[in-house]
Amino acid sequence: MKKYFYLLLIAIVVSSCKEKEEAKPDRDFVVQGDTIIVSKKSSLSGKLQTAIVSPEIYYPNFTTSGVVKAIPTNYAEIASPFSGRITKSLVRLGQKVAAGSPIFEISSPAFFETTKAYYQAKQEMKLALKSLKREKDLLQNKVGVEKEKEEAELNYELKKKDFENASAALQVYRINPSQLVLGRPLVVRSPIAGEVVKSNIVLGQYMKEDAEPVAIIANLDKVWVVAHVKEKDINSIRSLSEVEISLVAMPEKKIRGKIYHISEMMDEETRSVEVLLECNNASRLMKPGMYGTVRLTDAPTTTILIPASAVLQQENNCYVLISTGNNRYVKRQIITASTSHEKLVVLSGLNKGDRIVTEGAFYFNDAR
Repeated sequence: MKKYFYLLLIAIVVSSCKEKEEAKPDRDFVVQGDTIIVSKKSSLSGKLQTAIVSPEIYYPNFTTSGVVKAIPTNYAEIASPFSGRITKSLVRLGQKVAAGSPIFEISSPAFFETTKAYYQAKQEMKLALKSLKREKDLLQNKVGVEKEKEEAELNYELKKKDFENASAALQVYRINPSQLVLGRPLVVRSPIAGEVVKSNIVLGQYMKEDAEPVAIIANLDKVWVVAHVKEKDINSIRSLSEVEISLVAMPEKKIRGKIYHISEMMDEETRSVEVLLECNNASRLMKPGMYGTVRLTDAPTTTILIPASAVLQQENNCYVLISTGNNRYVKRQIITASTSHEKLVVLSGLNKGDRIVTEGAFYFNDAR
């Protein structure tokens, strides 16, 4: 019987200690609705720091990643439009070229057939024109027939159309028909002005029509930096006053840029929008493919900034503790926006002169 008595006594003591431990937080503070009252004897009083909020000048900015790319209109991959064998290289790596400059020559049976078809169409058009003139002369001298003249006109129009198509087919490949000489190799030319940044031209190399480009021409005086801006920051980039790029290869070098284009389409997977930034690259420090950090800064504004340590999270809302004196603190819901440092921009919920808890607010994170 004594054994059961002692066991019961021990259980009562343990239960009493546990209740005291659970009740201990109640002696530190009491929650009444949205108000927290901290006991004057509580050790929390010395751990809480407060400050009066006031507007200050802030430069809205955020950072994102970016990659350097050549501007598409200033970039050309050179390949042969016809299958054949390369007979001559006309450029060297790093050489400056103008639009229309020759890059290499290629001997191509397919090109020979195309030029042959062009000359044949040209000759047939000339013969059709002579025939038409003859029929017109005969008709004027009253020895011709109207029907034969009409047939000659129709034949000429058909041959003229064949010639125009053959001429257009050559011009698609940047071949000037007036400079064409039957039997000569095809001269492949650059469509843009720029610099030979890559050359894999090998004499005697046989190329197919769908072969990879053997040379790349690019004008890198200006380049694009492709950045991706998150959905929540889209509205902030439409009036940016400054864009600064820092490349991984040269972190100490700050490069200025300007927004060239903001995509109208959003990437559904990353929830971001592509932004093209144009940068001067006369020094050639920026190489296509380089990675870097893009810092976008808006015009300065006056707003309230508070430390991140002052903000508490409750479900889907954020709130701070407003000091009302006598160890009393009132929860107030706020809306914030993140910054690139340890402070948050308060969009709504706080006013100038409010005193908030800046340090130690986390002690009340679970206060209900």
